[in-house]
Amino acid sequence: MTPRGEQGPALRADAARNRARVLRVAREQLAAGDDSLQLNAIARLAGVGVGTVYRHFPTRHALWEALSAERFQELVDEARAAAADEDALAGLHHLLRFTLMRMLDDSGFAAVLESAGDAEAQTSALKAELDRAVAQLLDRARRAGAIRRDVEADDVRRLLCGIEHAVRSGDSDPAHTEVYLDVLLEGLRPPR
Repeated sequence: MTPRGEQGPALRADAARNRARVLRVAREQLAAGDDSLQLNAIARLAGVGVGTVYRHFPTRHALWEALSAERFQELVDEARAAAADEDALAGLHHLLRFTLMRMLDDSGFAAVLESAGDAEAQTSALKAELDRAVAQLLDRARRAGAIRRDVEADDVRRLLCGIEHAVRSGDSDPAHTEVYLDVLLEGLRPPR
């Protein structure tokens, strides 16, 4: 699906303004602590018709994707930096911690990261960039003998999603976050 306003035909000026207004209102709702992102309520608050919101964001998940694009780009940049780190294992540790902290900080971003399907082409492109950078990092770590040979980029993402879920289902104690992350890091080591 082509993201509206990201790729494909340019939006008319009024459509681009409406999309920007919907995103602004959605961000304001999130900043106010309301992460329900009810599309009908956002339409009312943005002063646009419900159909306008649904044309730009056919689902709540599509709206989350648009709201998460900047954060996703930051993650891709971190993955590229980690892949370029002289110490591949240190880069991997940094990237895992960075990603998990962003997921715990933003449940919408976590949902976008763990989703098997994407509403926006931009999200699919960012996931592909992320997977390429993580694959490069994992290849370097494997060559150094620092991680298992059977772990791929998609596995790492799924494992982090599991840790994020485990932390959220408990009391969100930061100590648990570190324990779970340490278990993941230890599990990535090659068998002895």
